[in-house]
Amino acid sequence: MEKVPEENTIATTSQRTETRHPSPRTLGELRASGHIQRSVRDEIRNNLLIALRAGNDPWPGIVGFEATVVPQLERALLAGHDVVMLGERGQGKTRLLRTLVGLLDEWTPVIAGSELGEHPYEPITPASIRKAANLLDDLPIEWRHRSERYSEKLATPDTSVADLVGDIDPMKVAEGRSLGDPETIHFGLIPRAHRGIVAINELPDLAERIQVSMLNVMEERDIQVRGYTLRLPLDVLVMASANPEDYTNRGRIITPLKDRFGAEIRTHYPLELDDEIAVIEQEADLTATVPTFLIEILARFTRYARDHPSIDQRSGVSARFSIAAAETVAAAALHRAAVTGEETPVARVVDLESVIEVLRGKIEFESGEEGRELEILEHLMRKSVADTVRAHLGGIDMAPLVSALESGDLVVTGDRITAADFLDSLPSPETTGEVIDDIAERLEATSDGERASAVELALEGLFLARRIGKEADESGQTIYG
Repeated sequence: MEKVPEENTIATTSQRTETRHPSPRTLGELRASGHIQRSVRDEIRNNLLIALRAGNDPWPGIVGFEATVVPQLERALLAGHDVVMLGERGQGKTRLLRTLVGLLDEWTPVIAGSELGEHPYEPITPASIRKAANLLDDLPIEWRHRSERYSEKLATPDTSVADLVGDIDPMKVAEGRSLGDPETIHFGLIPRAHRGIVAINELPDLAERIQVSMLNVMEERDIQVRGYTLRLPLDVLVMASANPEDYTNRGRIITPLKDRFGAEIRTHYPLELDDEIAVIEQEADLTATVPTFLIEILARFTRYARDHPSIDQRSGVSARFSIAAAETVAAAALHRAAVTGEETPVARVVDLESVIEVLRGKIEFESGEEGRELEILEHLMRKSVADTVRAHLGGIDMAPLVSALESGDLVVTGDRITAADFLDSLPSPETTGEVIDDIAERLEATSDGERASAVELALEGLFLARRIGKEADESGQTIYG
């Protein structure tokens, strides 16, 4: 791709695109072009309405919120409200907040060199006001892409007022300015988000005195620094995320700040299994082929963990758990391929064992369950496998396969057994008939790796139904028979 000038290259969080900004370079040219100034809330409202009327999806990549969270958020944005998203960890709160960038105008004019990115029609800092008065229509302007108008801060107990609002800049004082001069202020994150969106994750983790510093910013839209007030008509949309348990009067949020938000929207984990699967497929970075039925097993496993009484539901079981589980299963398949020389790595049921060992630390158990963690997770995994077998292989007559194994045939699998070796250990078609082909067809398995994965699922289902036996030897091999 031909390299373009830096000013025409736009980097977003999800992709890199190349477009050109509008041409006016001075205030006079901007007025002549007919440009109309709009507030951030008006921009978002207008662009959201355009998308809704055109039938376009304003929330790319958001799965499972279409009938619940998204309509509430859209109404809050149309009302022009600051919003706090309440939900357990891993429910997609931050992902949803970041998609708001797409509702801003792609380009907006700012006063060239202005610290807060002020609109040329409305300078608000003393330096910009002075510059606009001196240059008039020759005031130089720049164009800012919407990706630069979103700021995000993870709230931590050590966050200071200076980080969010601002503080006296000692370097500017050293230059000879007096402490009462507003130009000695070094602005914090929220003023610098002027004409944009600022998102604060885990809001209740801010110390109470820091929360107090946000009150004027959110209501009167001014800032107070070190005992004097600088009136700044800030145009900023404040978004936040929080855990519901902390976002109460008994938690770590002060009531006046809670009152400042116009909308409180509850998020949730995917309500439907298909949505859970879609999230995994969308977010997981898989290094090997993972058949859809294995993704479904992991989705069921995650959902069962969320409902189990021995697992701390206040902590939640994050969507990141199921995503990491899929990536772990893929890595196990890739590891087997590297060790055995297998050409195409495909995950199998045997790879699910690595999930429990590697990821059990991502789940918090209730007190009193010490020592039973593995037992509980293994039970939930078996239940998930059995449900998936019933959902996909129900109706297939497995009797010929069971009979072949009862007659003495043994099938060997393991994390060092290739798909080809596994398929070679299966009973001959003369004894099993077309059952192997039926299983592969039902699970849309075509390659050797996929066929091995499909048949291994069927064998595990037969074992869980107590129709065949299963033993593991010291070398890590698993024998069905």
